[in-house]
Amino acid sequence: MKTIGLLLAVFLLFAVGISAQDTGSSTTAASTAKTEKRKSRGQVFRPTKTQVKSGQQALIDAKLLTGEATGKYTDETREAIRSYQKANDLEVNGKFDKATLEKMNIPLTDHQLGKTPEKKAESGSGSSANDGKKRPAPFRATAEQIKSAQMVLAGEKLFAGEVDGKFSDAFRAGLGEYQKAKGLKETKTLNAATLEKMGIALTDEQKANVEAWKTFNESKKD
Repeated sequence: MKTIGLLLAVFLLFAVGISAQDTGSSTTAASTAKTEKRKSRGQVFRPTKTQVKSGQQALIDAKLLTGEATGKYTDETREAIRSYQKANDLEVNGKFDKATLEKMNIPLTDHQLGKTPEKKAESGSGSSANDGKKRPAPFRATAEQIKSAQMVLAGEKLFAGEVDGKFSDAFRAGLGEYQKAKGLKETKTLNAATLEKMGIALTDEQKANVEAWKTFNESKKD
């Protein structure tokens, strides 16, 4: 009887051990699944305020949005984004997502590109360290500067439209003619060189942007 009792005790201990292992494995698997789920949720693309502002200006230039670029999402902004996405065969979600920003030629941040300092170093493959410099944001004229430029073109008889601070085909054509006449690069955009030629002052932010582009372009030559 003692032998039978001993065998039963050993069997019970063995069964309890197996049950504990199964429970631990299930708990670990559940914990891993929750962690992966949290990671997937954390990979939501979020544009910066500067990117939203640049995107709004692009929509304004495309005549899909009225008003000023504020860097804040509005119902009008979301509707304009949907129109832009539909016209460019993008996913219509009303958000400045990665594909939409890239289509608008708006630079992404290193974080949005999934780059880390180590990855940036690797991508250089022995090139100059300046190759890893972040591309500056595109130059953007303000609505007031556009109005001033429209008046300058009107005085030169190169623009007969309304002075409204908005881009139009007639305004772009006038800019092209003005740039050609003044020996500037004919871009048909209101860039820093054209504004300065017209005697229109740049904002401090625009001046910093111009310097950033100079530094970026010089680094590419090295």
